[in-house]
Amino acid sequence: MTGIIVVGVDGSATALKAAHTARDLATSLGATLHVVSAFDSDRTEFYGSGSDKWIVSDAGNAEKVAKTVAEGLRTADTDVTYAAARGKPAEALIDEAERTGAQMIVVGNRRMRGIGRVLGSVANSVAHNAPCDVYIAKTDTAD
Repeated sequence: MTGIIVVGVDGSATALKAAHTARDLATSLGATLHVVSAFDSDRTEFYGSGSDKWIVSDAGNAEKVAKTVAEGLRTADTDVTYAAARGKPAEALIDEAERTGAQMIVVGNRRMRGIGRVLGSVANSVAHNAPCDVYIAKTDTAD
């Protein structure tokens, strides 16, 4: 399989576990790994001191998370790209998979048990609505 594998990250340890699983899959399958971080609002804040000005936005923060994870996953054998995507996490992953023509989305199994299973989880939503294969990585246990 060549093509693209999408994985979502949010800065959590469980998302990082899923990202490592996605990287290993991408490497073994000869696919590109596309790391995505979702943002759900257009909140933007402006900061300044003298002539220095900074703009901080949810999109910028999401892109920073995706970039940091992508840089940590990059190997000589795996092409890794990253993006920030607008929407709730499941919706953003599905939209990014559609946009890139991904062959697979990798998600962690966090909140797939107990009350989270009843209320829904990212993995559950992605599994039911993805335009491609979905791999659910076991991320809820310690290494």
